[in-house]
Amino acid sequence: MSTDTPAGQARPGGRLLAGLRDGDRRERLLLGLSAPLLALVTALAITSAVMGLTGDNPFRAFEVMADYGSKSDSQVWIINKAIPYYLAAAAVAIGFRMNLFNIGVDGQYRVAAFFAAVVGGALSLPGVVQIPVILLTAMVCGGIWAGIAGYLKASRGVSEVITTIMLNFIGGSLIAYFLQEGRLAERDENIVHTEDIPSSSWFFEFPTSPDPVHGTILIAVAVGIVYWFVLGRTRFGYDLRAVGRSEPAAEASGVSVKRTVVTAMLLSGAVAGLVGMPTLLNESGNYGNDFPEGLGFTGIAIALLGRNHPVGMGFAALLWGFLERTGTQLEFEGYDQEIVGVMQGVIVLSVVVAYELVRRWGIRRQQRKVGEQLAAQSAAGGPNGPKGPHDSAEVSA
Repeated sequence: MSTDTPAGQARPGGRLLAGLRDGDRRERLLLGLSAPLLALVTALAITSAVMGLTGDNPFRAFEVMADYGSKSDSQVWIINKAIPYYLAAAAVAIGFRMNLFNIGVDGQYRVAAFFAAVVGGALSLPGVVQIPVILLTAMVCGGIWAGIAGYLKASRGVSEVITTIMLNFIGGSLIAYFLQEGRLAERDENIVHTEDIPSSSWFFEFPTSPDPVHGTILIAVAVGIVYWFVLGRTRFGYDLRAVGRSEPAAEASGVSVKRTVVTAMLLSGAVAGLVGMPTLLNESGNYGNDFPEGLGFTGIAIALLGRNHPVGMGFAALLWGFLERTGTQLEFEGYDQEIVGVMQGVIVLSVVVAYELVRRWGIRRQQRKVGEQLAAQSAAGGPNGPKGPHDSAEVSA
């Protein structure tokens, strides 16, 4: 009897496999979303408890935050604030994908922004030429600064955590040395800053009301797309993830672990170099002693909350901007502004715990499913069906 499937009719086995794949995808998606959602719910619960113990009404505080954050000027502020946060998170996430903890993003973007500002202030080229030069300078400086840690990790086995922390300090001292009147800076009242970048070399803005949205948001979008494609759709991304999961296994499969480590740190540093560009090319036009600091450490929290996913980190960056914006309004309503810091800290702690809980639950669920499949297969007599008496006789013979 023919076993061919009629044209246009799917095989039952094919439908079953497709259904299993769809189920696995849905399960992975739910697992991916459950950890950050659990962390946010936990953070809200703990923050509410803290506010309740101090005699404040947490529901009123959340209402104030939601109302103030929904205003048009707040929305523009949140978007502009989220741009450097997202870039910092992307830089951190590149290292996270291969178990590298690049804690030096803060120093990398500051060194990159400083020398990019020096180059931008010294040149008088057309904007279409000078802007790419400034961006390229920032990426090269950030990549070199991170590459030092990558080289020491690959060649000498020095922990990237130690080297990047030390490079943060060295970078800050280097900037402090050059950012002095008579060297690479000039004084403007109480602010010492580099020479101003010509206004023609500033990045464009989107004319929104009441304030414009920084055009550097396009840089963040481009970084997110490249991050998704390179790490998820290329051989390099596969090698990077393979090294992060098991260096011996990656080495055995022909992957150069040392080269991958150095390349990952160079890429992480290059992206870190862009963190200061929204401030430099859309706000200040120079690097001064009031230039933002600490964005790299914020990026670590956002990368954790966003699970190193380009879309997840985008939502996490917007959430961080929302908390900072609305936290200022709480003070006018009689609340302590520090409660926002408590909420952010609890989110980070909750995210770490939630990821581990979800990971363990996923492993147990997978083991249970495999056990059920094996039990069902055993009950059916194995993949080839139960053995008959003739099969038993053949085995005995």
